[in-house]
Amino acid sequence: MGGTVVHAQEAVTLVGGAPFGPDDLTEALRLAPRLVAADSGADRALALGLQPEAVIGDMDSLSAGARAVLGPRVHVVPEQETTDFDKALSRIAAPLVLAVGFEGGRLDHALAALHGLVRRAERPCILVGPQTVTCHLPPRLDLGLGGGVLVSLFPLGQVRVDSVGLRWSTTDLVLDPLGRIGTSNESIGPVVLQPDGPGLLLILPRAELSRLAEALTAAPRWPPARDG
Repeated sequence: MGGTVVHAQEAVTLVGGAPFGPDDLTEALRLAPRLVAADSGADRALALGLQPEAVIGDMDSLSAGARAVLGPRVHVVPEQETTDFDKALSRIAAPLVLAVGFEGGRLDHALAALHGLVRRAERPCILVGPQTVTCHLPPRLDLGLGGGVLVSLFPLGQVRVDSVGLRWSTTDLVLDPLGRIGTSNESIGPVVLQPDGPGLLLILPRAELSRLAEALTAAPRWPPARDG
């Protein structure tokens, strides 16, 4: 099946099947109260007494019990070209998605989620981890940070990014996954980041989730990729 499954005027929490702490989901739902699951993320939600309004994925790991409970809320996407995270993110139309349960457990799953952030560059999304929050940088992001906040930039392609408010400016630098990267920088005050194209990840401390969510919701978006 294709097309949008969830239309929302407010932020949405997307829960996956990887391990996460109870505080991760609680904080995400405080900011994004509508709950959607990717495949076996529905089992994790049900175990916590929560029922997602939709479950999206190929359903290769969703339990029969969860499928029976959720019934018509289960939306099967059988193709195997994309991950369940990608399938779900591409079918949620919302100002922002907070994704929980995609970083823990396995490195390959975490890398696939990072790939999904960049592949769906037009869909504002934050990966919520136990220590950090990660998003794909939009064309411009204004962050009202104080001084001394860890700011890491990691390119998944060659990209330039003008910056204001970083201890080590990235303006005029070319970031490349096989060359210069931008991890372990630090804010000296409010930060403005303007990449010249998609492909750049921003990683901040978990404590900055609310601030990042507000900034990303207000930011301009990249156009959808031609492959949709």
